[in-house]
Amino acid sequence: MAALGRPPRLLVLRALGLGDLLTAVPALRALADAFPTHRRLLACSRALAPLAALAGAVDEVIDAEPLQPLPVALKDVELAVNLHGRGPESHELLHLLHPERLVAFACPAAGVSSGPHWRPHEHEVARWCRMLEESGIPADPSRLDLPTPPIRVPARLRRLTIVHPGAAAPARRWPAKRFAVVARAQALAGRRVAITGGRGETALAHEVARIAGLPNGAVLAGHTGLRDLAAMVAAAERVVCGDTGMAHLATAMRTPSVVLFGPIPPSAWGPPSDRMLHRALWAGRHGDPHGSHPNQGLLEIEVEEVLSALDDLDRGSAALAPATARQVVARGRSRELRAARQPLQAPPRDRGGG
Repeated sequence: MAALGRPPRLLVLRALGLGDLLTAVPALRALADAFPTHRRLLACSRALAPLAALAGAVDEVIDAEPLQPLPVALKDVELAVNLHGRGPESHELLHLLHPERLVAFACPAAGVSSGPHWRPHEHEVARWCRMLEESGIPADPSRLDLPTPPIRVPARLRRLTIVHPGAAAPARRWPAKRFAVVARAQALAGRRVAITGGRGETALAHEVARIAGLPNGAVLAGHTGLRDLAAMVAAAERVVCGDTGMAHLATAMRTPSVVLFGPIPPSAWGPPSDRMLHRALWAGRHGDPHGSHPNQGLLEIEVEEVLSALDDLDRGSAALAPATARQVVARGRSRELRAARQPLQAPPRDRGGG
């Protein structure tokens, strides 16, 4: 029961990364609609607060780390919602707060014997919306879009081709040299190219830029906060990246993208299949998304296929399957690719500036 004079509190646990937050936006909005008089609290990394605010469904972010104890001040919340996992660890964290009601997947090991059942191959967005639906809370998985942050993006950072080579685990990281060939080809085609990444990915971004023959000024990794990055993605012409948070940011900002999948299929974490703005490339090989080496299926995606998918974005045609894309490429990119690959044989010196 809410304390006298205090609105009832709703706590959502989603203490994970950027992509995890963005795939939970439809569920967060469903909860906001269903409980408009509650104070809605989201337990996640404080670094994600700017994007959580853009969703318009969260009143306050509670700084939280994955599966770490939550603040005792949250005890006795009226409603706790587990959007973190299927338990038992995440369930038990919320049980410790003694909520009046817990919305979560069934987990007998955590004392939650009833409730929706986990489906292992379900798309991440649909999973949490279904959990709410089966708990009596209507949810629409299509509500992924975020408004553009009210930030002025300089002209030099508009209509970019954003190349984002990083990913949380090596298993989902396409080789830097291949990203460099793509970046080089885009620059040779007259497009403005920027290399992005988090603070821990600046060395990787500079490596890609160096091999591609791009100036230091093309590297934006480590120089943009999340709100600035979101505004820049919204103003971009297209995004090329792996299966990481940047892919979901492109979806949320309605920016065309080519996303390279390795151990996890796009049917589980990819952009909505009914949106013509995105191309998801996958060779059909499953694996460990946290592996210490690039997934073999990810390595089977060739530069030609990525460039063809980028061309396909311009045409606005239906998404190409990996095999079809390779057949299309084989009919006439040899000159373009020879020029784009030249830096791989003799990497240019860093020209500096930008």
